[in-house]
Amino acid sequence: QVQLVESGGGLVQAGGSLRLSCAVSGHTFTFSMYATGWFRQAPGKERELVAAISRNGITSYADSMKGRFTISRDNAKNTVYLQMNSLKPEDTAKYYCAARFTGYSGTTYYKPNDYNYWGQGTQVTVSS
Repeated sequence: QVQLVESGGGLVQAGGSLRLSCAVSGHTFTFSMYATGWFRQAPGKERELVAAISRNGITSYADSMKGRFTISRDNAKNTVYLQMNSLKPEDTAKYYCAARFTGYSGTTYYKPNDYNYWGQGTQVTVSS
């Protein structure tokens, strides 16, 4: 079983920044064999992709996040990060980290159903 624990959420003013972290662990677990992603879900809305990163560091972003958010991973620390800059009130949501085992090192995954491990989420609130 794989466990994911997010941290770093909070309340920030519009234009501010936050850095989310997701620590991934598990029994006989090799983080470098997992693609990961960040998703978010606002009340009454569907869960949507924020950013994804492949096993070898190839990244993909939702259009509204390009240029503002950066996803990265540290395989030595079993951790994936999401740096969020120029935050807007519409970025307010619960942010979830997800992971999936994959044999493809350069593939990113975009849909929630592509992932089989999820964290509990961390709340990000951006005030205007």
